[in-house]
Amino acid sequence: MEYIDYLQWPAMVVTVASAWFIGSQRAYRRMIAFWGFILSNALWVIWGLHADAYALILLECILMGMNARGFKKNLDGHHQS
Repeated sequence: MEYIDYLQWPAMVVTVASAWFIGSQRAYRRMIAFWGFILSNALWVIWGLHADAYALILLECILMGMNARGFKKNLDGHHQS
């Protein structure tokens, strides 16, 4: 097994940890979640390129855009408080 094959495991752990933090009522924890999701999106894209998983790559790019939107909305809401 190549080392890059192991990248799916930290990607999965970061995704699950981010999903945990996204449900927080505290804005700073949600910001951690969005940063985590964006990191996990990048990790999944890297792994997907190695695995020729083009549907996964497209999905992760779309999710990264949605996470960036959520990050911005959370940031805007945090400054309004």
